[in-house]
Amino acid sequence: MELLLQFVDIVLHLDRHLALLVADYGVWIYALLFAIVFCETGLVVTPFLPGDSLLFVAGALAATGGMDIGVLIGVLLAAAVLGDNANYWIGRWVGQRILRWGEGSRFFNRAAYEKTHAFYERYGPLTMTMARFVPLVRTFAPFVAGVARMTYPRFFAFDLLGALLWVFSLTLAGYWFGNLPAVKNNLSLVIVGIILVSVLPMAIGWLRARLAAARP
Repeated sequence: MELLLQFVDIVLHLDRHLALLVADYGVWIYALLFAIVFCETGLVVTPFLPGDSLLFVAGALAATGGMDIGVLIGVLLAAAVLGDNANYWIGRWVGQRILRWGEGSRFFNRAAYEKTHAFYERYGPLTMTMARFVPLVRTFAPFVAGVARMTYPRFFAFDLLGALLWVFSLTLAGYWFGNLPAVKNNLSLVIVGIILVSVLPMAIGWLRARLAAARP
């Protein structure tokens, strides 16, 4: 429980924690951000890591001079694309074995995988672009594409488009608006808002599924 509370505190007060890390580690902050985004997008067992809110706050800190916005965007974009590519090839090479292992494992979110698979079945390659803005689905989409053996050039094209839209939109939003007084003084609420907006598509999908199941 204590670890959970600490994680929630880090997510809700990401601005403070990230600012301290920038002050303590200087340019090494880029390596840390790369690792977080790479793991969130590249490993199916770490979908809980902050993504959308991290990009927004990092952009806001770059606006204060803590980081270079060009370098930051390049690092985040590289992490997002390389993470997804690693996830795709993991799914393609050993995906079936991981699915069998995940049946009884608490480290593999089987429900998230099933939702992402349904998402993929509905939208096909476009899932790689749309999933960037949906937590959990973002982590599992490349893995599902690999398991389904989507052709690599097609996967890469849609995935790169999604990465460009995701990184540029959220990082630049933080850079341009993160330090406005109204936003800066209520940044915890803004982070909660970003998280809620991010999970809204999944909540709507879940509600529609429940309503469809309830119909006679």
